[in-house]
Amino acid sequence: MNESILQDLRSAFLSRRSLENLPEEIWKRTSALNTWGTNAIEGNTLTWKDVEKLLLEEQSIPNRPMHDVLETLQHEKAFRSLLARKDQPVTLVTALELHEAVFKGLRNTDPGQWRRTNVRIAGTDHRPPRAEKVVAEMEGWRSDYARRELEGEDTFALGAWMHNRFESIHPFRDGNGRAGRLLLNLHFMKRNWAPVHLVPSDRREYLAALEAGNGGDLSALLHLLQEAMGRSLLDLLDQVGTEQDELKVLWTFAAKAGYSAHYLALRASQGELPAVKERGRWRTSARAMALYHDHAARR
Repeated sequence: MNESILQDLRSAFLSRRSLENLPEEIWKRTSALNTWGTNAIEGNTLTWKDVEKLLLEEQSIPNRPMHDVLETLQHEKAFRSLLARKDQPVTLVTALELHEAVFKGLRNTDPGQWRRTNVRIAGTDHRPPRAEKVVAEMEGWRSDYARRELEGEDTFALGAWMHNRFESIHPFRDGNGRAGRLLLNLHFMKRNWAPVHLVPSDRREYLAALEAGNGGDLSALLHLLQEAMGRSLLDLLDQVGTEQDELKVLWTFAAKAGYSAHYLALRASQGELPAVKERGRWRTSARAMALYHDHAARR
């Protein structure tokens, strides 16, 4: 996705609300969506409807594993804590505290502790560093991130590197994905970008992008993060923006924009047109459509 489109969507969002001043009901939905997506990618059995009932309606959900319920409640609280952390530097303590916040009281996770055993990542040939090297590798991750942040590296390029490097080190016995995605969103929020939500439909692309990153190619992960950011900004603007930010089914824009509905759906699926897929139908806004049209006309 063209980053200038994302920059314009971000500017439109920040002209309406800052992250710190989002209404509570919007933050509740945002944290619930992030929590459902990140946990579901890792095998948590709670559905989106379960998470809505638990976190938004504050009702109990019967016949669900207590482990999955506790994990959901604790992740949502950890995600909400990112706002209070956004003006602070990212340190090793940050990583340990976020991991502990999500996994405290859960079995076989060693919350807030670096792993003390060697691990292998299923489905990949990548070998994380040995246990005795974890702390040194994480200190290198922290110092490199601080330096690159100080140098003003592009937000998405730095985020892709930061996340891939963290996951390649695999510093915890379990929960590396969730801790890493919290740190990734802290990075975005520190730069006044919206948090991104990776959901089950992203899982295959996400894992393939991490694997490519382990081989030195971060382009797929960069593209996925930009696509996810487009979705996040559209969703937030739909809630706090103007009439031109209202999400509508894609085909309603086709004739006026001079494109076929099939072409727009293709560009949305490729992550080039900012769009959100709901119940099998692509939705976008008049603002996003105009930005995409302007960008396409300049190419």
